[in-house]
Formats: sequence, structure tokens, C-alpha cells
Amino acid sequence: MPRILGVDIPKNKKVKIALRYLYGVGPVNAQQIIDSTQIDPDKKAGDLSDEEVSKIAIYIQNNMRVEGELRRTISQNIRRLIEIGAYRGMRHKKKLPVRGQRTKCNARTRKGPRPRVGGIKRK
Repeated sequence: MPRILGVDIPKNKKVKIALRYLYGVGPVNAQQIIDSTQIDPDKKAGDLSDEEVSKIAIYIQNNMRVEGELRRTISQNIRRLIEIGAYRGMRHKKKLPVRGQRTKCNARTRKGPRPRVGGIKRK
């Protein structure tokens, strides 16, 4: 398994798919990486030479924010919103949907399971 920036990418998948296992790299960014490093997109990740893997890693380090750096940036942005008291920050703090979704009948993913009512048995 080739390792790029501390992440094992699957060797049996094509390079354009395998690069998406990095946090912050989607289909468009993967294609951009492949185009700029001039690697065959249909080549399997396990067939990449060490030189090609290092080319990819160097390009990503110089031109993109991925993995830990991206996670840190996102969490700092959320923390800043909470500190300044922005509406979005309050929604993050209360663990409610941030982008205007309704909460009366949906939002179970964000709010968590419903609290149980009335299931208490007497001894």
C-alpha cells in the first residue's frame, strides 16, 4: 500500500479513485493532482513507483490543505464563530443544524436520538 502524507491508499484502485482517501481530496482535486504530476489516471495505485508517489506527495504539500491541517483550520473556524457569538456559532454550540434546515420533524442525525418519555417502572 502506498503511503501519502501518512495515509495508506488502497493499492487495488485506480490512482484517481485512491487519492480520494485523503481527507480534503475529492474528484476534482484528484484529477488536478494527476494532471499536474503527469501520472496516468487509470494506473493502479499499487503500480506507482516511489518517484511518482513522492511527486504526488510534494505537489499536495505545496499546493493543498489536506488531512490534519485542513481539520485544524475547520475546527478553528467553528471555534471563532462560537467565540464571536455569531448565529452559526450558536447553532454549532447547541448541536443544531447550522444551514437553515428544519428541526421540528427532522434533524435526528444532528440532534441525536429522541429522549425517552414515560418508560420508568416502579419497584
